Amino acid sequence: ALSWRMMLSANYGIINQFLESLGLPVFNWFMDTQTAFGTILVIDVWQNVPFVFLLLYASLQSVSENQYEAARIDGAGELKTFFHVALPIIKPGIGALAIFTFISAWNEYPMQLVMLSQSEAKTIALGIAGLQSEMSNDYGLIMAGAALAAVPIILVFLAFQKYFTRGLAMGAVKG
Repeated sequence: ALSWRMMLSANYGIINQFLESLGLPVFNWFMDTQTAFGTILVIDVWQNVPFVFLLLYASLQSVSENQYEAARIDGAGELKTFFHVALPIIKPGIGALAIFTFISAWNEYPMQLVMLSQSEAKTIALGIAGLQSEMSNDYGLIMAGAALAAVPIILVFLAFQKYFTRGLAMGAVKG
């Protein structure tokens, strides 16, 4: 998180120096509410790319060459083969991936704590942590915030539940 904060610093960050050399305006990436969300999103996507590729590669490995060959014999092109042969088989992996990446992004606390300083740009996790202080803790308010923060995770899990259970078991048995 600190390395990203230094790269995107308004004063000495390499990204802003590059933009300035091209004659483009320099941004204060984390102080402006318009750019803070997009910046955090891009950084989070960048950090999750290896995991996404690894899981998708493992899912695509479960599609046998015989299925691709049968589609070619039937006259299916590349796109039709992907959408009608490979995609139905890798849907459980995509569902599990959607749940994992959403939960990872939703619970990304340390990066946001280091990068975001303006209160309007802070996430719900930082808001809940801000409710705690040395002098007083309103545990009812903190628990209400935690319950509200859990609602999107529960909804995403319920939406992808059938894919999640199949996706976890997909690599367990080789067949």
